[in-house]
Amino acid sequence: MKHYLFMALVALCSCNSFAQQPVRNQKEDFSDDWAALSKYKKENAALPAPKKGEKRVVFLGSSIFEFWKEKDPKYFNNQSYIDRGISGQISPQLLIRFRQDVIDLKPAAVIILAGSNDIAGNKGHVTNEGIMDHIKSMSELAKLHRIKVILCKYLPIYEYPWNKSIQPAEKIVDLNNRIEAYAKENNFTILDYWTPLVDKRKGQRQELTVDGVHPNLAGYKIMEEVTEKAIDEALGRRK
Repeated sequence: MKHYLFMALVALCSCNSFAQQPVRNQKEDFSDDWAALSKYKKENAALPAPKKGEKRVVFLGSSIFEFWKEKDPKYFNNQSYIDRGISGQISPQLLIRFRQDVIDLKPAAVIILAGSNDIAGNKGHVTNEGIMDHIKSMSELAKLHRIKVILCKYLPIYEYPWNKSIQPAEKIVDLNNRIEAYAKENNFTILDYWTPLVDKRKGQRQELTVDGVHPNLAGYKIMEEVTEKAIDEALGRRK
């Protein structure tokens, strides 16, 4: 009898230990904030609603957008341009943030720049098909909420300094072709960052970049020119 009681006690302890494990993991997952929803939470809460007639534009992306406001903060001094870039993010993270950092801010248009970190394998490689799935989902959400969609052809990159084993140039060309075709099919505005920055290797022109991936101030100035044209097109602004 004692033997049976002992075995039952062991089984009960084991079950309790096993049952607690998923709960502990679940808490860790929530605390990690994988999509970094907390980064702009306070800024979003402090942001007033758009004024009457204001055409707010949200820039959604990763380090290219986040570093932009550091390199040329004057470009974002106008409260109508809202930078929501987070360094290192891949396309599914942008999708998770889309309601909080785009829809809830009531913009007239959203600029979506996605794909490079997926290709770089920052958090596990994602195929161009997978990237497009996330871009399509974000575009459909924007359209549902009457937000004009501006899709970016990604900046040229010959290699990533932190992962030279990856050859991104042709993958970015393929991704850009997919983005352009999808934008044309759906009458979305195309914002071409690739063409004005590209060199003969299908990387970024040396004089326009700090590391072959991120633009310097001169590079951002060129991006500002093509961005303004795309915003004018999307919002039907008269030149």
